[in-house]
Amino acid sequence: MPWGYICGKWWGPQNKQPILFLHGWQDNAGSFDRLIPLLPTDLSILCIDFPGHGFSSHLPKGDFYYLFWNGLIIVRRIVKYFGWEKVSIVGHSLGGAVGFLYAASFPEEVEKLVSLDIACPRVTSPKVLAAQCGDSINRYLKYETLTDESLPSYMYDEMVNVALDGYKGSVSREGIEVLLKRGMKPVEGKEGYYYFSRDVRLKAAGLAMPSLDIVLEFAGRITCDYLNIKAKEGLKFDNPEIYYEVLDHIKKSSRSFSFHEVPGTHHIHLNNPEKIAGILADFLTGNCTNNSCHPDNIVH
Repeated sequence: MPWGYICGKWWGPQNKQPILFLHGWQDNAGSFDRLIPLLPTDLSILCIDFPGHGFSSHLPKGDFYYLFWNGLIIVRRIVKYFGWEKVSIVGHSLGGAVGFLYAASFPEEVEKLVSLDIACPRVTSPKVLAAQCGDSINRYLKYETLTDESLPSYMYDEMVNVALDGYKGSVSREGIEVLLKRGMKPVEGKEGYYYFSRDVRLKAAGLAMPSLDIVLEFAGRITCDYLNIKAKEGLKFDNPEIYYEVLDHIKKSSRSFSFHEVPGTHHIHLNNPEKIAGILADFLTGNCTNNSCHPDNIVH
């Protein structure tokens, strides 16, 4: 990248084009470590760390994280770098929203799109966006002044507990330890202590959230095969009906459409990957010999 590197993990054969897996906000490519071993071994899968996450470079000082739009451009850079003519995307949370934008922006180039516990970027009304704008800018400028030396550091067990508290029950302790493999760095000169490797400026990335009319226009441009897996105890939305309204639009425009609601938290792919691995494998391999990949009716 012009400012540094995008890092990731490549699973399976490297002599064929991989499916691109995109993680959630403040997670990293390790988010899929427990899911991918349950998928067919002949699938080629590339999991990336978004900028400011995992092992990838942080954006330069002075650059703001416009989460969904940054992600859209990053995916385009990766596609161009490898010279892929078509791409299939699996995304969780932020990654699912980025996949949504990519499939709508380049509809003829996306073969399959899977969104895990997300339907679209977070929708914000003009009133809320205007009210929150000043605070987002002030928080960003505050975080920008922090250096690695001024960031809080923890011993390993303490770091696990801090992360557990931060995820508010969405991620199990085992899942936290998986994420920390790419999510922490040792503190120089302070043996046994670590700090979170993600860019602290990610916490102030609330600008440029689209309104519903914009999101619905994007949804109507998605033409690929589409799968949505929603966790029953997943993300809580101020307006949950928007999730299904967006899916209704995608269902009308997509080549094929599947929707599944599965018991689990927002990080079901990390906590209980066995609950979704079969659904995902059938969709990605085109194996529709059972009910797991038949389109479901959306229940509002």
